[in-house]
Amino acid sequence: MIHKNTLILILLFLTSFGLLAQSITISGKVTTQGEPLPFVNVYLKDTTKGAVTNNDGHYSISNITAGDYTLIVSFTGFKAVHKNVTVSDKPLYLDFDLSATESLDEVVVTGTLKPVSRLESPVPVEVYSPAFLKKNPTPNIFEALQNVNGVRPQLNCNVCNTGDIHINGLEGPYTLVLIDGMPIVSGLSTVYGLSGIPNSLIEQVEVVKGPASSLYGSEAVGGLINIITKLPDYTPKLSADGFITGWGEANLDLGYKAHVGKKTTLLLGANYYNYSNPIDNNNDNFTDVTLQDRISIFQKWDFKRNHNRKLSLAGRYFYEDRWGGEMQWNKNYRGGNTVYGESIYTSRFEFIGNYQLPIKPHVNFQFSYSNHDQNSVYGDMPFLAKQRIGFGQLVWDKTLKNHDLLFGIAARYNYYNDNTTATKKADEITIPSIFVQDEIALSKKQKLLLGARYDYDKRHGAIFTPRMAYRYKPTKDDIFRVNAGTGFRVVNLFTEEHAALTGARDVVIEETLKPEKSYNININYLKKLYTKNGKLFTVDASVWYTHFTNAILPDYDTNPNQIIYDNLNGYATSKGASLNIDAVFASGIKALLGITYQDVSQTENQVTTDQILTEKFSGTWALSYKHYKTNLTLDYTGNLYGPMRLPTLGALDPRSDTSPIWSIQNIQVTFDGLSNFELYAGVKNLLNWTPNKGEPFIIARSHDPFDEDVDYNPDGSVMATPQNPYALTFDPSYVYAPNQGRRLFFGMRFKLD
Repeated sequence: MIHKNTLILILLFLTSFGLLAQSITISGKVTTQGEPLPFVNVYLKDTTKGAVTNNDGHYSISNITAGDYTLIVSFTGFKAVHKNVTVSDKPLYLDFDLSATESLDEVVVTGTLKPVSRLESPVPVEVYSPAFLKKNPTPNIFEALQNVNGVRPQLNCNVCNTGDIHINGLEGPYTLVLIDGMPIVSGLSTVYGLSGIPNSLIEQVEVVKGPASSLYGSEAVGGLINIITKLPDYTPKLSADGFITGWGEANLDLGYKAHVGKKTTLLLGANYYNYSNPIDNNNDNFTDVTLQDRISIFQKWDFKRNHNRKLSLAGRYFYEDRWGGEMQWNKNYRGGNTVYGESIYTSRFEFIGNYQLPIKPHVNFQFSYSNHDQNSVYGDMPFLAKQRIGFGQLVWDKTLKNHDLLFGIAARYNYYNDNTTATKKADEITIPSIFVQDEIALSKKQKLLLGARYDYDKRHGAIFTPRMAYRYKPTKDDIFRVNAGTGFRVVNLFTEEHAALTGARDVVIEETLKPEKSYNININYLKKLYTKNGKLFTVDASVWYTHFTNAILPDYDTNPNQIIYDNLNGYATSKGASLNIDAVFASGIKALLGITYQDVSQTENQVTTDQILTEKFSGTWALSYKHYKTNLTLDYTGNLYGPMRLPTLGALDPRSDTSPIWSIQNIQVTFDGLSNFELYAGVKNLLNWTPNKGEPFIIARSHDPFDEDVDYNPDGSVMATPQNPYALTFDPSYVYAPNQGRRLFFGMRFKLD
C-alpha cells in the first residue's frame, strides 16, 4: 500500500511535469530593412517574460503558459510593434521588421505653406515632437526651445524676465512665430506669445532657419517657429500633465476631446502656471526670478465636410500677472517711487481659422485675429499698450504636370498704440500682399522652388522679396539643399524692445527708422546611415550667410546712459555653421547632439563690432536610455553657450564685458509602467549655474533703483562719487543666462484614449 506522503509527492511531481509540458516558447528574428537588429526588447505585456535579441537579431522567450498575450517589440528610435498572440501547445515563430521613427517622412507644412514629406521639401525644416519636449518638462514653449540647436531663448531683463527667441544669432523680432501656420505672434506678443500654449495640445514644432519673407512677409527675416496643434481625431479623450519644483513653481496642462454630433470634434486645452515664492539667493534685494500667475485656454473645432474639405476654427485666451523687483515690493507700491517693482498685466485673445472653399480648385481661406492689451509699470514709469492684428489670405494650390503652383493674396491689418512719446498717435495700417510659388520637379532627384512676394506699405512703399530653393537627392538617404532669398522687417520699436523700458537709461531715437532688409544663402546637407548592428545615424549640417543693408539694433556703447536707435550707416552680417547628429544605439540608447558656430556683427563707419548678447558658439544635447524591464527612462539634456559681449555701463563698471562659457544641464527619470499614467522626476540646472558667478553684482545699483544718489557731470554723463564709485545708474539689462539655480521637480502624466 502506498504511503499517503509518497502519494502526495507523486501527484506534485505529475502536476509539475504537466505544467512544464504546457510551457511554450516564442522565438524569431527582428530586422530592419532586412538587416538583423540586435538588442531589441521583445516582451509579453503585463508579464515578466521577455528577451533581448542577440547580435544576429534572434530572440527566444521560454516557459510561457497557454493563453492570450500582447507581444511588444520595442527599440529606441524605431516604431514599436504590438501583436496579439495566442499560445497553445506548439512553439511560435514570429519575425519582425522594424521601421525607424526618425525616418524623415514626417509631414511638414512650414517651408512651402503646404503639406509635404520632410524628405521632399526643398526647404530644410527641423521637426520636434512632444516626446522631445518631454525630455525636459517646461511650463511653456519659450523655455522648451533651449534644447534646439541654433535656437536660444534670451532673457532681456533681470527684473521682469521678459525674453525673445534668437535663431542663428538674430534677435527675437527677426523670428516669426506661428500657430497652425497663422502668423499669430508678433509685436507685443513676441515677448509673451510663447508662454501659455498648452504643451499637451502640441503635435509638433517646426523650425525653419533663414528668411521666409516671400511666403510670410515681415518678421520672417531670421526664421520661423510653427507650433502645430493636434488634430482632434488623433488626440486622447482626456490628458493631464502637471509638475511642481523645489522653488515652488506649479504647472498644469489639461487636454480634453469631445465629439459634438457626427461631424464636429472639439479639442479643449488649458495651461495654468503659478510661481509665488520670492527668492533672493544672490542677496541684491531683488527677486531672482519673476513671480507669475498665468492661465491660457485653447479651443479648436474641426468640422467634417463633403469631399474631405477642411474647416477648422480655434481660439485662445491668455492672461498673465507677473512682477519682479525689490523683495519688499507689493501691489500697493505699483507705479510708485519708494519701492522698485516691474509689474505687467497682460490680457490677450486670438482667433484663427482655415476654410477650404466649396469649389473644385483647391483654394483655402486662412485667417487670424489677435488683440493684445498690456498694462505695465517699470518702477514709476507706466507703459500702457494695445495691439490688434488681423490677417487673412486666400491660397490656391494647383498641380500642373511637373509644376506644383501656389498663388496667394493676403492682407494684414496692424493697430498699435502706447503711452510713450515715440507713439504720438496710434499706428494703424493695412498691408496688402500677393505671392506666387512654383515647385518644379526637374527629375526624380531634383526639385527647384521659385517664389516671390510683393507687399505695399504706404509708409515705405513697395517691398519685393524673392527666394529660390534647390533640392538634390542622389539617394533615398542623402539630401543636398540650397536656399537663397531676401527678407524685410518693418520695425515697431517699443512693441519689441522691452529692455528699453527698464532701468534708468534714456531711449534716444535719432531718426525715422527705415525697414530692415536682408539677403541670405543657406546650404544644407542631410545624410542618414544604417549599420549592420542596428545603429542609426542622421547627420544634418548647414552653413549660412545673411547680409543686412539696414539693421535696427540697440546701441549700448556710444553713451552708457542711453540706448540709441538709428538706421545703420553700413551693414550687418550673420554667418556660421551648424551640425545636428541624431543617433540610435543598442540597448535603448538614443542621442541628439548639436553644435553651432556663428559670427554676428555690424560694421558702421568702417568699424566692426560683435552684436551684443550673442554667443559665438553653442551646443545642445539630449541623451536617453530606456530600460524596458523596469519601464524606466533616463533623460540627460543640456546646452552650452560660448562667450558673448555684454552691456556694461562704462569704463569704471567692474562687471565683465564678456560672458564666460556656461551650461544649463538637466536630468530626469520617467516611469511608464502604470496603465494610463507616467511618473517623472529630476533635477534642473544640475550645475547650479547662475550669471552672478564671479561677478560683484548683476543689477547695477540695485540698492538705489530710482537713482536718488546719482550725480551728473555738466555733459550729462554720470559722475563718480563716494556713493557711486563706478559712475553707474540703475540698470537690469546685464542678463545673458537664467538666474534660477538648481531645483528638483516631480510630475505626473495621465492619458485616457
